[in-house]
Amino acid sequence: MFTPRYLTPFDSRRALHRFADVLVIGGGLAGLRAANAVESHQSVLVVTKDKLRESNSNYAQGGIAGVLDPDDCFESHVSDTLAAGGNLCDLEIVNMVIREGPRRIEELVRWGTQFDHSDGELMLGREGGHSRERIVHAHGDATGAEVMRAVIERTRKAANIDIWENAFTADLLTYDGRCRGALIYDQLGQPVMVWAKETILCTGGAGQVFRESTNPSVATGDGTSLAYRAGVELRDMEFIQFHPTVLYIAGSSRSLITEAVRGEGAHLVDTNGHRFMPEYDGRAELAPRDVVSQSIIRQMAATKHSNVYLDLSHLDPKHVLSRFPGIAEACKTFGLDITSDRIPVRPGAHYLIGGVSVDRQGRTSLPGLWAAGEVTSSGLHGANRLASNSLLEGLVYGAHAGEAASRMAAEQRSKLEALPISHPVHDGAESFDVADVRVSLKSLMGRLAGVERTEQGLREAEDSIRSFAAYVMPHQFTSVEGWELQNLLLTASFIVDAAQVRNESRGVHFRSDFPVPDDDHWRCHLTMRVDVDGGHPQRSEQFLPAKPTEATFTAEN
Repeated sequence: MFTPRYLTPFDSRRALHRFADVLVIGGGLAGLRAANAVESHQSVLVVTKDKLRESNSNYAQGGIAGVLDPDDCFESHVSDTLAAGGNLCDLEIVNMVIREGPRRIEELVRWGTQFDHSDGELMLGREGGHSRERIVHAHGDATGAEVMRAVIERTRKAANIDIWENAFTADLLTYDGRCRGALIYDQLGQPVMVWAKETILCTGGAGQVFRESTNPSVATGDGTSLAYRAGVELRDMEFIQFHPTVLYIAGSSRSLITEAVRGEGAHLVDTNGHRFMPEYDGRAELAPRDVVSQSIIRQMAATKHSNVYLDLSHLDPKHVLSRFPGIAEACKTFGLDITSDRIPVRPGAHYLIGGVSVDRQGRTSLPGLWAAGEVTSSGLHGANRLASNSLLEGLVYGAHAGEAASRMAAEQRSKLEALPISHPVHDGAESFDVADVRVSLKSLMGRLAGVERTEQGLREAEDSIRSFAAYVMPHQFTSVEGWELQNLLLTASFIVDAAQVRNESRGVHFRSDFPVPDDDHWRCHLTMRVDVDGGHPQRSEQFLPAKPTEATFTAEN
């Protein structure tokens, strides 16, 4: 696939410039935590393409997992994380994040987060894959919104942090093998070259690649795509977690029905009212998300029905309404009473488990670039994320990346300067309907690269993506919609290419033609990367084994 080094033309000799010690791209929890970790005497610029509130973090319903109960222990949380991760987690990283978790949750409390309490103690919930109650939540099912409220308030008070909302990051700027900042279109649509000593990538996920998704409209795979174009290593892009229970009302936007609903005792039933999960897994509705999603897909096929249902009618109505007020209100819009009516649900793309490869500090393969949160592949999640470990990862890695970037920025000379970087204008392709291509891409990804995959379907998806890319990728757009489409196409190609190579089923990657895990051949990571040469990075279609525990997707030319 043709991939331009930069999406838009620019020339540093005739551009607007902005300088900062640390540039943070993304305004979700990981990004804001990173910004707050930078030393107060250093300048920080946070850039987000929508409002600060419009992030996956803000929409997180379930909560944050942490060992806060005296009867709980780190070893149990570690064990649950490893069990969910499909034998692909990094034990060192899992231990680090989980043992740091309570301190980060207590930090949020000091910053003003109002978690739910009972009799003066934090209320702890339980979700799929957890062996104990260890999930802190706020306002029942609005944890992300409450956490972001508190963190945004703290960030806005920091004198050294500036925030650009409604600003789109088109590409990372690189020079002499190092990240130097980013090309950003500000809220007026003007291109600005932002030069930074250190840059932190916290752009979130890519759920909008799929038709059915819990993600907000901003989750278009921008971070993985701009990192790839800059030659940054990506890892495990075949692993996309699908949330089992997304409210399915034909013609409406999709709403997440939190896993905590099943944690409180809700049942999954099919169109005939049959509770089916015990037949697929002994943990029933509390099995990990990959198991529940795959079970739902099979039951939908067996009953030839477009969805299954969540049934809460056997639970105490008062408790249900007090615990899940947001879900009750969302369902009420469609005439559904969650205390008595069955809630139609089906799986939807939820979380990008693969992403930019990072070490324990958040360092990427490109000097000067750090990353944290959903855009990364840190080793915490393996092949499947354990419920409520995502906000935890964002907190821990946001802090680590911010602290590390701050230290590195302090070691550099104080003067920043614009460097001679440019990208030329080239003749555009024929005009086309951007929205129509986007809808077509999302539909084919849902059909052919969703919860269940086959070699034939993935090849069909690959052919269609390459057909779209032939006229979309060479085009130099002047709108966010166009740039997002290019990022969606790139990210879709990463997912499909990696999914074709992994000839097994592991975690959230289910190949019905290779339905079991194959540790002898595939207990490994798949990485992809390009050499940025001549301004047009391209990757070869080849995965090469690097060592017994790793496979590498090489790129030449």
